[in-house]
Amino acid sequence: MSKVIAVIGAQWGDEGKGKIVDLLAERFDIVARYQGGHNAGHSVQVGDQSFVLHLLPSGIVHRGKTCVLGNGMVIDPKAFFVEADRLTQQGIEVSPERVKISSRAHLILPYHRALDHTSEERLGNEKVGTTLRGIGPAYEDKAGRRGIRTADALVPDVLRSRIERNLEDANRIIEAYGGERLDVDEIFKEMSVLTERLAPFIADTTHYLNVAATEGRSILLEGAQATLLDVDHGTYPFVTSSTTVAGGAIIGTGLAPQRLNGVLGIVRTYTTRVGEGPFPTEMLEGEAELGQMIRERGREYGASTGRPRRCGWFDAFATRYAAEINGFSSVALTKLDVLDTLDEIKVCTGYKLNGKVCESLPAVSQDLRRVEPVYATLPGWRSSTLGMTEMSSLPTNARRYVDFLSEQIGVEIGLVSTGPERMQTIIVQDSALGGWLRDSK
Repeated sequence: MSKVIAVIGAQWGDEGKGKIVDLLAERFDIVARYQGGHNAGHSVQVGDQSFVLHLLPSGIVHRGKTCVLGNGMVIDPKAFFVEADRLTQQGIEVSPERVKISSRAHLILPYHRALDHTSEERLGNEKVGTTLRGIGPAYEDKAGRRGIRTADALVPDVLRSRIERNLEDANRIIEAYGGERLDVDEIFKEMSVLTERLAPFIADTTHYLNVAATEGRSILLEGAQATLLDVDHGTYPFVTSSTTVAGGAIIGTGLAPQRLNGVLGIVRTYTTRVGEGPFPTEMLEGEAELGQMIRERGREYGASTGRPRRCGWFDAFATRYAAEINGFSSVALTKLDVLDTLDEIKVCTGYKLNGKVCESLPAVSQDLRRVEPVYATLPGWRSSTLGMTEMSSLPTNARRYVDFLSEQIGVEIGLVSTGPERMQTIIVQDSALGGWLRDSK
């Protein structure tokens, strides 16, 4: 039987999925991204080398692994080759033999980036805080059946006719808000060159993955962003434009649902958020200095944009919601070492709204801005956990903190990350996943 595991962020992104996928990839034959675009930013540290990945799965740094960019993604060909060329310079092979891009994935074109800027300007104070890379407009075209897929772009007449059709409407919006009109010929010429270079990478990845699973090859499914940014289940409208949860791993790859064996949730020991949107446990006012300290210790700056991340206490209530939606088999807890200097650590165990206890996560973003977090306070450990690889080596209060989070989430914690490097990791237990997590060390 094949092994197919999905790795899902349980918060607002930046949980450390890149490191965890990199750690596990050596035990899998294929690593596949299933949604998002180059708005994602996964950082992988291997020895003294650092790799920043936006489109390519984190498994690319392992020799001999096949990487798939699934049909649920939106691909900017220019960004793909910038990333591929940079990795090549770092000694990583990025070839059509190693990397397969779905023929059903949609493309990001120059007018999508222009529309992204225009959309944020139109929203003013209600802007979403996107990365302005054209992700949202590309998904809008996909849903509106105006999109251009990689397979479509390989046919010059189809590519040009669709650019002409889409640019007519796009230019009206761009010019109405003071933007510069885009030219059909320029975009067609640019995209023709890029898609010709992209052609050897394009394949029917849905067929490829299902055949691989039938043959018993193991597949690791890598998501971008996270559960609370899911377009349906996240803090709408301050969300991304794709399905980030475990169900999206099936839709975004074309794998049959019954092939999925397990779901690994990734959470930080605290919470961060980039951009706009509600954040109940954010460290504000009297805790702003503490939030800045955590930002610096955790290097909380976006890998894609460099934007500083907003920092807050661990939100167990929201994480339980993520566990419920995704059906986590196990949880990987990251950045334990960032909390090493704290005297006390707060954990949000619930919300109150208008004086009443919330039974579930409020659906309205304005309600989320008004909720009152209910906190439990735990003692810190005031000693270094950096690089520890055994649970027994952790300070007593650190172990109690890990156990408390597991109890609050309602899912076993199978892995604890104690630093940015691959092997700065503790394998705690993995009974829910049949031993595959421990085998991956």
